[in-house]
Amino acid sequence: MSTPTSQEDKIRVLKDILKAIHSGASPNELKSRFREILASVSPLEILLVEQELVKEGVPVNEILKLCDLHVELYREYLASRELLGVPRGHPLDLLLRENEWILKQAEALGVYARALSGSNSVEELKQYLRSIHLILGELRKIRLHYRKVQMLVFPYLERRGLIAVPRVLWGREDQIIVKLRQVSSDLEKQADTVDRGKAVEIASRLLELSNEIADLVFRENKILYPAASALLSEGEWAAIAEIADEMGYIVEAGKREWKPTAKPVYPYELDAKVTREQLEKLPPEFKTVIEKNGVQAETYQIRREGDIELETGFLTPAEIEGIFRSLPLELTYADASDHVRFFSESEISGGFVRTKTILGRRIPFCHPPRLENYVMINVEAIKKGQFKYREFWTRMGDRIIRVLVAPVKNREGRLLGVLEVVEDLTEVVNHPEEIKKKILVL
Repeated sequence: MSTPTSQEDKIRVLKDILKAIHSGASPNELKSRFREILASVSPLEILLVEQELVKEGVPVNEILKLCDLHVELYREYLASRELLGVPRGHPLDLLLRENEWILKQAEALGVYARALSGSNSVEELKQYLRSIHLILGELRKIRLHYRKVQMLVFPYLERRGLIAVPRVLWGREDQIIVKLRQVSSDLEKQADTVDRGKAVEIASRLLELSNEIADLVFRENKILYPAASALLSEGEWAAIAEIADEMGYIVEAGKREWKPTAKPVYPYELDAKVTREQLEKLPPEFKTVIEKNGVQAETYQIRREGDIELETGFLTPAEIEGIFRSLPLELTYADASDHVRFFSESEISGGFVRTKTILGRRIPFCHPPRLENYVMINVEAIKKGQFKYREFWTRMGDRIIRVLVAPVKNREGRLLGVLEVVEDLTEVVNHPEEIKKKILVL
């Protein structure tokens, strides 16, 4: 076929090829055409196609299949770009170091998988399977890395209107987690038997998983992190660092040279337009997309008049009351002097009868005399820190009720009061097998 000349023609041809794969054409058959066109098409334009496909509504899962064809074709192009000069202890430094660890595990998995597929010895198969089992156990930690990327880095890009790359990467991350879980489960089932045919099949899946993990490391290091480095301010990184420290890392943080002086800045606080100066610093994959299509930054303002500002968000009194009514449980809160200050009523699941006349009432008087001493012994034990919480089960007619009583403290650890959580768990207790069938592994 003739080589396209204008960028529009190149994009059109690439989209036709990718859509052909989407429609069921053989990837191997189309790969030669893809290589020919790539001789005149930069890898940047391929990312532009991905962005357009997202806008056209092509499912992310389908785009993931299309991405695989061109990753190896621009790997060499990207290999010359490194994210250098990141101070030790900066969130990017720690994410990059996590990726080094992940890549080593992925490479080890690939080595053992190849050995597994080529072995005919029962003893060797057992040995390789044991090693693979250990590596897969380590790789389960990968979810923590992905969670930090998804929850901490992506929101800052999305606020700036850069949505295609985060959606595609998250799809790939999720795909890896699912495959990791499935192959680990299948290996567990083979723990007591060594079947040569099954071993070869599992080895093939492990090699695929190893390659996908390595490719994702490559995409993060060469595309995602350079873009984040170019766009995010010190305050944004300070917010990421603060939360990432709470979430934890899969590598040792060690001594930290990076100490931010700016206060944490969260995505909702940003007027997040991509400046010309930032644009020039972006990796070409992002830069070309922005120059071609532009971006629509998120302008939603979370703060509203009348909001109550909480540590984890902003709500109006009406929203707070509505949320409490929508909970499948009911709460009663008494302050440190043992007087009831608040209770909620659920529209989904009922518990004990409470009325507004109990507000200001002392805890013991909310119970029959025969339970007064028992209740207060447990309340005092909780207030003194003898228990993290206390759990009780009771019946109310034909309903089975769980009651949790826990201390309520401020961030400094000072006791504010005691919370009672009442939940109707009748269906869970009476029909556990039916409940288990409903469990969806995410």
